[in-house]
Amino acid sequence: MSSIEITAADALVVETAVAETSVVETAVTEVAVADETVTDTTETVTANAFAGLGVHPLVVKALEAFEYNTPTPVQAEAIPPALEGRDILATAETGTGKTAAFMLPALTRTVELPRLGVAAPRVLVLAPTRELAKQVTDAARKYAKFMKYNIVDVVGGMPYRDQLRLLSRAVDVMVATPGRLLDHVSRNRIDLSAVEVLILDEADRMLDMGFLDDVETIAKCCPDNRQTLLFTATLDRRMAQLAGNLLRNPVRVAVESATTSVNVEQRLHHADDMDHKRRLLKHFADLPEVGKAIIFAATKRDADALAEELSDAGHAAAALHGDMDQFKRNRTLQRLRTGQVRLLVATDVAARGIDVRDITHVINFDLPRSAEDYVHRIGRTGRAGASGVAISFAARADRDALFRIERYTGTRLDIHVVPGLEPQRPFQTGGGGRPAGRPGGRPGGGNGGGYNKKPWVRNANGGAEGGKPNGAPGGRPQGRPMNRNEHGRSDHARNEHGGHARRDSQGGKPAHRASKW
Repeated sequence: MSSIEITAADALVVETAVAETSVVETAVTEVAVADETVTDTTETVTANAFAGLGVHPLVVKALEAFEYNTPTPVQAEAIPPALEGRDILATAETGTGKTAAFMLPALTRTVELPRLGVAAPRVLVLAPTRELAKQVTDAARKYAKFMKYNIVDVVGGMPYRDQLRLLSRAVDVMVATPGRLLDHVSRNRIDLSAVEVLILDEADRMLDMGFLDDVETIAKCCPDNRQTLLFTATLDRRMAQLAGNLLRNPVRVAVESATTSVNVEQRLHHADDMDHKRRLLKHFADLPEVGKAIIFAATKRDADALAEELSDAGHAAAALHGDMDQFKRNRTLQRLRTGQVRLLVATDVAARGIDVRDITHVINFDLPRSAEDYVHRIGRTGRAGASGVAISFAARADRDALFRIERYTGTRLDIHVVPGLEPQRPFQTGGGGRPAGRPGGRPGGGNGGGYNKKPWVRNANGGAEGGKPNGAPGGRPQGRPMNRNEHGRSDHARNEHGGHARRDSQGGKPAHRASKW
């Protein structure tokens, strides 16, 4: 009898324990469900941040698929007025999310419009280079992933047969370089009379490349009541004049951003002459810590020559410039991404729009003509939170260019010296031509003796660069239009000097390269 009672008591204890365990498990499950509910709600709110700006649900769905959840400052400021149909004048640098800032409202505003005939786009995007046009096209196709949009790019260097095949279908969004687009328009292959949204991406670069007349001609081919979105990295007098001609009561969007990436270490190496530069380049090319690097040269001819010399020295090197057709350029960039090419020698125009995440070094074999180009160059490294190194070679004649770069970036470039490759003629950065005590000096000459003890002090001739107009050393103005015939327009920049001998930075005579390494 007692054993039966003990068993019953034990059973009661077990039942109680099971009940308590069940209660605990139920509570844990409820908490977990609650947590999941909270998490799902948070994710929904985050993912719908673009929906809150008024972006079309199909575009928001595509953004969620690519985990684009939070608008950047330029997107948050530009998208709402753009969706209202207002013209936009935005200053935003590369890497701020400007492509989505103009493409998302353009897709949203045209999604309900009927598709027109062959090659009659509703949205037209103008880009200065083929690489940037390809980058914008790829982004637009991502955003329109769930929309039945036909998005094409029309750029120079691409075979006409392939482009005619693309233009044989109805086109919703067209991304184009100005020269090739006008070529097709002049032959009545593209109809711009139904353009609802005209977008100018990196408009300042298009002006620098001499596309001002082309841009204005294209705008005249579009309807007067179109919406125009103009995005530029800089806003000077020329850009303000273009905006005044193309925009109607625009909304001004200006995004504060760091001039240079905090992840990029900037170094300066003084060079006596071209041969000294080449020996410095050989030194850095041999260093194991230099992974993938982009080397910037002033001309297409120099890019080819340096790439050939690096290849002969045993490095995986290739050139990238405007004389290459689109297939070769795409193949070269793909080889860089996959690691088949380690050292890419490029010109400014060809490198515009390059987006390769694992670039460890940028080497300025030749300094750029403008400080803005310097910022774009070094921005090719230190991307996506990674660190990078920017190395610049500068001769005495580059002092004015250095002064402009340091003033624009607000950063004094640290001077480094490679043991065994020390410069014989070091100098100080300044912007005033010959130093004090040597009257009659040529502005920007920099070949006389002595140095300016206070390079930040302006001289009596006025201006930051010794009274000469803004531009390259010697007073040549920037952004001169290219000499092009009516149908032979070029999609590459004037400053690549195709077919001309390169001039030495130390004087006016054509430079002859020393023997290979």
